[in-house]
Amino acid sequence: MPLDLDARKPLKLCVLKFGSSVLQKPDDYVRAAHEIYRHTRAGEKVVAVVSALEGETDALFAVGGDVGQGSSDGLMARLVRCGELKSAALMGLALERTGIPSAVLDPHEMGLMADGEPLDANLTGLDSDRVLAHFESADVIVAPGFFGEGVAGPVTLGRGGTDLTAVEFAHWLDADRVRLIKDVDGVYTDDPARVADAERLDQLDYDEAVRVSRGLVQEKAIFRARDNQVVIEVAALGRPYATRIAGRVQQRPGPVPAARKLKVAVLGHGAVGAGVCSHLLAHPGRFELAPVLVRDPAKHAAACDRPLEFTDDPAVALAGTPDIVVETLGGTDTARALSQTVLRDGSHLVTANKAVVALDIDRLNDLARQQGRQLRYSAAIGGGVPILELVDLLGRNGEILAVEGVMNGTCNFIFDQLKQGTRLADAVSEAQRLGFAEADPSTDLDGHDAADKLVLLAHHAFGVTLHPSQIEKESLNDLDGNRIRAVNEKGMVFKQIARCEATPDGRVEARVEIVALEPDHPLAGLVNEGNGFLVKLPQKTVSLRGKGAGRWPTAEAVFADIMDIQRSYLTGEAEASPVPENPLSHIRRMSTGQVA
Repeated sequence: MPLDLDARKPLKLCVLKFGSSVLQKPDDYVRAAHEIYRHTRAGEKVVAVVSALEGETDALFAVGGDVGQGSSDGLMARLVRCGELKSAALMGLALERTGIPSAVLDPHEMGLMADGEPLDANLTGLDSDRVLAHFESADVIVAPGFFGEGVAGPVTLGRGGTDLTAVEFAHWLDADRVRLIKDVDGVYTDDPARVADAERLDQLDYDEAVRVSRGLVQEKAIFRARDNQVVIEVAALGRPYATRIAGRVQQRPGPVPAARKLKVAVLGHGAVGAGVCSHLLAHPGRFELAPVLVRDPAKHAAACDRPLEFTDDPAVALAGTPDIVVETLGGTDTARALSQTVLRDGSHLVTANKAVVALDIDRLNDLARQQGRQLRYSAAIGGGVPILELVDLLGRNGEILAVEGVMNGTCNFIFDQLKQGTRLADAVSEAQRLGFAEADPSTDLDGHDAADKLVLLAHHAFGVTLHPSQIEKESLNDLDGNRIRAVNEKGMVFKQIARCEATPDGRVEARVEIVALEPDHPLAGLVNEGNGFLVKLPQKTVSLRGKGAGRWPTAEAVFADIMDIQRSYLTGEAEASPVPENPLSHIRRMSTGQVA
């Protein structure tokens, strides 16, 4: 997801392929988006190659045969490719809802060329520079598989051709690997649906993969991977393990971890809580949902069209010590007390509540470690923008000098209004009318919301624990008309910038201020719920941006934390006790936590 602003290239790149075995109905694109988000928040740019929905290619062949009996293969190729075009657009829509910056590209837009028979061609080339250029503004490129542009028009790649598309993309774009997402969690010695004692393989070489996979992976794709030394992974949605196909490796069997259904309690059913519940209900084999804690159960039950139970009693919602508690209540009263209680009682805690974590980060981390549980709060900053994961990733590889960002949608909206000549009071009123601002907007306007987020960023970037009251804050209410007019006349734009940085003497400076930016500044173009961050390292600056608020982007980040915990049960890490370090805690610790 991050981009190196100095080199203008992705830090890491992987190719994910989604076949018709996992894209069986429109709802499956949301599940595929979960998988893509899992990779982008791990610091990767992604090329997502998609097949048509299950049965669609066969249906197109059938209708083509009915309408044009004896028609040319060239016209048939032009018809059946439409399934992949439709699928790519649907994937793009799912990613857009999630808030992941993405671009959907057709083969002619990528220079993806092919040669051979219209219904059994091979890919011959890709305009890699044109494709990689899209990563300056997108974190994911969605590409239809199965066909390319031939001399006389579109040609298809034969059955399983999307595997071949994915392998060729990995080769031409120099990706770290290609991961083929299937309806089985790897390559087995026999078909696990027919042979009960079939073994899943952790790794095998290309030639053995051709023999063992029996069509699970297209043969042409394996041969091309072998020729170009492309590493293939075969995996299932949401699994932490895969079968690795590479050169010069010995065949090695691997375990199939037993998955148990996890009990999840959701506290709150507002925009984010309802979105999280929707995701949980879409995975009934993985999660059992406890009664949802709300103030007015009858009101929520009447308005909800999903099979949910509601309660206003925390004891009912938390009965039986759920495996995971998801806190989306907001505020610092009930939420603060319950957050400590559930960790103390032995549940994992996932929260989007920046205010609670900012006030109690050390206490919550201590409770998590003492109980061997996990504390996760990816959604507390940036909604679906994985800035904490990026800071942790970069902090392991080099010293972080500073982190700054635009992280408040309400202020973004108001600044857009000011640029158009609207008075500040009128801009605030309009933000309230549209739902961007609360009835009391002071938390946003006075910088308290950004300061809470800055506490978490400083903790991860520099290992210091700040209190929000220590952070100097500049309020939008302090802007006067002369300053606003002067900035507008210069063609600059106001932004609320939150920044923390390490000083040469070992201190950390943190502040929230109103800054006038040049139009070409990396943060200047962010509007409404758009959030953006710059992480400064000794040799480069890395940027990250996306939707920082809203039901689906924030729910996506919360659900990603839930899925990380679920995968940790498969690897045995969730039962480890005590946890040596919070999963999102930074490994480096500075000597002081002073703020200038």
